[in-house]
Amino acid sequence: MAKLVVHSEKINDKNEVIKMCPFGAMEIVNDKVEINANCKMCRLCVKKGPEGAFEYVEGEKKPEVDKSLWKGIGVYVDHVEGDIHPVTFELIGKARELAEKIKQEVYCVFIGNNVEDKAQELLHYGVDKVFVYDHDSLREFRIEPYSAAFEDFINNVKPAAILVGATTVGRSLAPRIAARFRTGLTADCTILDIKENTDLVQIRPAFGGNIMAQIVTPNSRPQLATVRYKVMVAPERNEEFTGEIISCKIGEEKLKSAINVLEVFKKEAEIGISDAEVLVVAGRGVKSQKDLSMIKELAELLGGEVAVTRPLIESGWADAKMQVGLSGRTVRPKLIITCGVSGAVQFTAGMNKSDVIFSINKDEKAPIFEVAHYGIVGDMYEIVPELIENIKSAKEA
Repeated sequence: MAKLVVHSEKINDKNEVIKMCPFGAMEIVNDKVEINANCKMCRLCVKKGPEGAFEYVEGEKKPEVDKSLWKGIGVYVDHVEGDIHPVTFELIGKARELAEKIKQEVYCVFIGNNVEDKAQELLHYGVDKVFVYDHDSLREFRIEPYSAAFEDFINNVKPAAILVGATTVGRSLAPRIAARFRTGLTADCTILDIKENTDLVQIRPAFGGNIMAQIVTPNSRPQLATVRYKVMVAPERNEEFTGEIISCKIGEEKLKSAINVLEVFKKEAEIGISDAEVLVVAGRGVKSQKDLSMIKELAELLGGEVAVTRPLIESGWADAKMQVGLSGRTVRPKLIITCGVSGAVQFTAGMNKSDVIFSINKDEKAPIFEVAHYGIVGDMYEIVPELIENIKSAKEA
């Protein structure tokens, strides 16, 4: 790992030198200038500091991985008792797209108990091979046996990249797998691409959504990325199926766990904003909590759900499950109407794949209009009530 070495004896005015760093990464300790954890390795001190006072030392070069040994795009099959989570089909669609670029295969790894018959469904989506780990010890999700099965899949198949749904299980499993293989993991990717040499290009918002970071893992395999539900597009199901199902065996000793599942309590199914076909979103432009009734009325008239942005959650006006954005839920409704939403990157990254985006904001320069298909510049307190009346009139007619 690269580092900066400070030669304090070559610094005359230490107090003046530490002011040079824009990140406050220099401090005086025991009359010596030292670099602290704020350092961003910009090397400004090397260029602008006293001659010879700061030295940039390259770290040991990591041995290059033989990329020819790692082929194909893998997808982890997220499921509950064999019922496949729809994020899996979305990831298969993206995996197929990536695999076609590098002319390689798409694999799925299906871990559970009594799931082999359910694996057949995956072959209707263009998967080349489904590797099934079906065992009594894998009935409930427990991190140790699931990690062991996942690790076995990677060791035997050696996929160049693996996509995992950013579900509760996926967020728990992916980091452990990345740690076992000493490889990188990019969480909550919004865009995925791949180079000819099989380097996965992983793009996600960073620094609070102010930039879109492009991340690659050129010297490690496999490459791991998690993707939220509704970010990618699921392919159409084919009536015909292709590919094969491969039953995998793993030693009992590898499936041991210190966790015992005593009882499982099933949560009642609920329709959340992620599954709604119509959403009406209230933003910072809503002046008070009681004004949300206006948003709710519009949503009910359209047969949709109410959603909100982060400021309304922080104000305690709505449940966190109703938040759209990077720190909330990713949505892809057929219609989304935003009311008084400015359109920060954190928000738009969670809804910009919606079929139709209709935005109301009195600021004509609001960023939301850059992603909206239709927009009205005006006061939502005038526009929304009029819209409600027009819809009611149309329904009565």
